[in-house]
Amino acid sequence: MADGKLNVVLCWHMHQPWYRDGLDGDYRLPWVYLHGLKDYSDMAAHLEMQPRMRCVVNFSSVLLEQVDDYAQSVTQFLETGAPMHDRLLNLLAGIEPIPVDVSQRAELIGECQRCHAPTMIHKHPPFQRLFKMIGATDESGVGNQRFRCSLVYLSDQYFLDLLTWYHLAWLGQSLQHIPSVQRLIEQGKEFTAQDRHELLQVMRDCLAGLLPRYRQLAERGQVELSMTPYMHPIVPLLNDFQNMRCALPDAPAPHAADYPEGVERSRWHLQRGIEVFEHYFGRKPQGVWLSEGGVSEDAVRLLDEYGIRWTASGEGVWRNSCRLSGYDGEDEHSKRSLFMPYQLSDSEVRVFFRDDGLSDLIGFKYSDWHARDAVGDFVQHLENIAVFLNSHAPQRVVSIILDGENAWEYYPNNGAYFLEALYAALVSSDQINVTTFAQVSQTLPSRPLPALCAGSWVYGSFSTWIGSPDKNRGWDYLVEAKHVFDRVMAAGSLTPAQQELASRQLGVCEGSDWFWWFGDYNPSDSVRDFERLYRRQLRKLYALLGVPAPDYLDKPVSQGGGGAENAGTMRRNT
Repeated sequence: MADGKLNVVLCWHMHQPWYRDGLDGDYRLPWVYLHGLKDYSDMAAHLEMQPRMRCVVNFSSVLLEQVDDYAQSVTQFLETGAPMHDRLLNLLAGIEPIPVDVSQRAELIGECQRCHAPTMIHKHPPFQRLFKMIGATDESGVGNQRFRCSLVYLSDQYFLDLLTWYHLAWLGQSLQHIPSVQRLIEQGKEFTAQDRHELLQVMRDCLAGLLPRYRQLAERGQVELSMTPYMHPIVPLLNDFQNMRCALPDAPAPHAADYPEGVERSRWHLQRGIEVFEHYFGRKPQGVWLSEGGVSEDAVRLLDEYGIRWTASGEGVWRNSCRLSGYDGEDEHSKRSLFMPYQLSDSEVRVFFRDDGLSDLIGFKYSDWHARDAVGDFVQHLENIAVFLNSHAPQRVVSIILDGENAWEYYPNNGAYFLEALYAALVSSDQINVTTFAQVSQTLPSRPLPALCAGSWVYGSFSTWIGSPDKNRGWDYLVEAKHVFDRVMAAGSLTPAQQELASRQLGVCEGSDWFWWFGDYNPSDSVRDFERLYRRQLRKLYALLGVPAPDYLDKPVSQGGGGAENAGTMRRNT
């Protein structure tokens, strides 16, 4: 047994990019509200049920604004009948008619299959039957477009039932226990307008209550809330394209030498992010998870400007930085020195590094295990680290940082069995102290870091966002748009209000998620969704600037075609 408890920080990162068509158009993809119903709600519920649990929950500011907008939009529909900003919701509500066109009907069927079938469709036989009756799925649950009958002959009720079941399947376990939801699940078919109205009420109550629930968890000291810069940009790459070189010395770069005035844009995203965070949570964040754990020395110094106390990145960045700093001894090879905060010589910011192996166990491996076995294995790993560190354990911290939304659809019951057992085991262990980054930043000594090798939590590099033809092309499009933005701003032809809108739209285009999806290793459907939306966002920017969009925005940036693990929403490091 260790001589003292090992500090463990579990950090859940919640993020979805800007899905609206421009700043105020309809949502092109539904993932904000669907993950709100399934994951953000359940994650709050698990913490509420285990008040002794401590953790960090990180929200991207762009997600906070969209959750709030959905809550307001559904509320307005329920109160006035006004159309919502999302086509799928309007179809569910009956505001928008079921399409007559066969291709549009096929597209709608495909949209209602966008989930992990074994855990979200197959567990609901009436939902699965809707697909089987038209041949939209085979016995293994794989979707196809070889339908048994012409879609012309399907009734509107078929599609209304399909839409209702799709949304029932996306409700988290905590919502599926609500009596009105249980009634709909037991009813199984022929859902009326009143049935769907009741479902929308449940959805509205959930979305409207999400941010206040997390604020309450923070106010009672159970959760530390942290943030990501406003529209989720890769700050080191905005600052300087040369930040890719430490980890990717030989990778091809964009044609552009740099992103114009990128440091000022990074400041803009940080300042806006803090303002949004304070608006919803009533306090300034102590920590910032820079988008994708993307760190560099210049990015950390920007955090100092805003009085941020901590940030974090991945194990690959730690390894590269140790080598660059001359740390390459036994402590590094055994990972002993991974479990401590680091500090640059001219910075007050503590830098933590995730344990990739432990984080990936939750993200990729344990979904196939029995919850009891998975939790036993995970806690045993932590207690082994505590014994290994022995008397040093109370002065060390294991950082487990991962996506808090995309893993759970691969787990039975949305991860409920696993998370309930995990939280109970962590708080009852006599060798583990669950805590937060803000807390250990105050109490643990930091190790000097002579040099920080710029990179992200994915592979310790920025290869997911730059350094390949499609990704570099996306950056060159963005750089050209920024040059146009700068010229228009310098000309003074826009009013202050117009300048503000153009700056916000530029921020949307600077988000990291577009570049994540570019590349032939990603699924073609997801690549198509995101690259289309990226080009639309750039066109919106040109329109706000009063400048014709270039013709190359009519052509796809990337095609995709790969079969990425977990639909490409997460990356495995080990």
